[in-house]
Amino acid sequence: MLNLTLEKRQLCDIQGRLFELALKNKYDCPAFIKTFMNSQAAAALDDVYDRLQWAGEEYILEELEDEAKGLEKAGIIYNKEVMYWIGYIYRYWHYYTNENSREIYKIADAKTMSECWLGFHTLDVEMAIDDLKDIYKQKCNISGELDCK
Repeated sequence: MLNLTLEKRQLCDIQGRLFELALKNKYDCPAFIKTFMNSQAAAALDDVYDRLQWAGEEYILEELEDEAKGLEKAGIIYNKEVMYWIGYIYRYWHYYTNENSREIYKIADAKTMSECWLGFHTLDVEMAIDDLKDIYKQKCNISGELDCK
């Protein structure tokens, strides 16, 4: 198992709480996740060091709202546990594979993550990530897409 530093574990937790905060603010969950994972805010968290990594989830959400010029309200809502898990897994995934947030989202979008939560949330984090990557590879093999990893 990957031995994360305290700072990296805290960033996983902050991102999980960020996703919970999006739910609390009544943002459409899939739209929020897509916007975040493709944002400069997520890229800043992916970086080796960025000032945003020292900010809390409230500040990160404000940065994302500014960058996106507003976030979509209402729509599809996931529960709190699902949102935290998705946020946490995505951040851990970056540390585990060194893939950036945008690449990770292409492999496992919000719909995939929410559908897999029930079966995967009790798994070891790395096992869940490996399984999510396997699901993506299977989808690629079935569809015959050339841009799959």
